[in-house]
Amino acid sequence: MTVQQLTDALSLTIFSLEEPDRPVTGGYCGDLLSWVMGRAPADGAWLTIMSNVNVAAVAALADTACVILAEGVAPDPPLLDKAKAQGINLLGTDLSVYGCALRLGRLGVGTDA
Repeated sequence: MTVQQLTDALSLTIFSLEEPDRPVTGGYCGDLLSWVMGRAPADGAWLTIMSNVNVAAVAALADTACVILAEGVAPDPPLLDKAKAQGINLLGTDLSVYGCALRLGRLGVGTDA
């Protein structure tokens, strides 16, 4: 599944869609940035409520396919600017992190069972 297909399937809000054709092969939920850096899978969808500029740095280091800001969180202006400058797909949803993760699983994203 691509980021664009995921965006369409979950009716995500687009803040920055720089690589719509990037594949999404997994997912990760977390807000502790140092933890995410070491554990989020490359090409994964990272679900978080963090919205500061450091999210862009972590997304780039972890090589995530996209960041999904959950629970209606909007990106801080510096995050949005950095995401666009670094080519990071930044999306949003009103769903909870848990609810969004469930929907990712139902789509078969990152399920290895």
